[in-house]
Amino acid sequence: MRGRELSAPLPLVVAARRLCQRVDQLKFELPVSHVYNPLSYAWKAHEQYLQAYGSGRKQVVFLGMNPGPFGMVQTGVPFGEVNAVRNWLKISSPVERPPKEHSQRPIQGFDCPRSEVSGQRLWGLFANRYGTAKAFFKDHFVLNYCPLAFLEESGRNRTPDKLTAAEREALYAACDEHLREAVRALAPEWVIGIGDFAYKRAAEVLAGQGVRLGRVLHPSPASPAANLDWAGVVGKEMERLGIWLEVE
Repeated sequence: MRGRELSAPLPLVVAARRLCQRVDQLKFELPVSHVYNPLSYAWKAHEQYLQAYGSGRKQVVFLGMNPGPFGMVQTGVPFGEVNAVRNWLKISSPVERPPKEHSQRPIQGFDCPRSEVSGQRLWGLFANRYGTAKAFFKDHFVLNYCPLAFLEESGRNRTPDKLTAAEREALYAACDEHLREAVRALAPEWVIGIGDFAYKRAAEVLAGQGVRLGRVLHPSPASPAANLDWAGVVGKEMERLGIWLEVE
């Protein structure tokens, strides 16, 4: 009698591991002084997120840009504001330290006392509409296009679009392939870019693949529009697109 065969790894887990390995090999020059890869040092929490919510077909995939300093950089979860990840997504795991850590941006994991406003707003919107994470993730998923966070010597965040052309080319090649893999695995009808950067990358990468595209306002507090009534604005944008799925 043959022993019980192990189930195949979740496609998103395989894709994330491959992405982690590819971006770890990239080099970046000044003014980038530090690069954080939470797919590496916060892998356990990220894998929990994928295993808990990343299986099966989704109707809508929300796509962010890259990790925020008090969100995914700390927890390994996209838009990973600590309280939302721990209390709503029910994910918590020890987080290691990156090989080179910026003194002004320490990795404190789930002990981080700062709140990631973007993540607080995003997950708060979904929690208010769907109640439970299980109800939301039945038809939705949230990804970041790029898994890396870039810091300058001052501690200032540097977004992927501000990298040199050569750096962007190498980084985008890895991130584009991961996005295609994720879309193949999740087979969504819609990919919604959270902000212009994510929307433009999705539009270029997924052109001709039969996926409908949209964009919503990014929840960053750096955006004056987001500080007025972000949830209300995004609710109207989703209604306009006709993709606020009904709550059962």
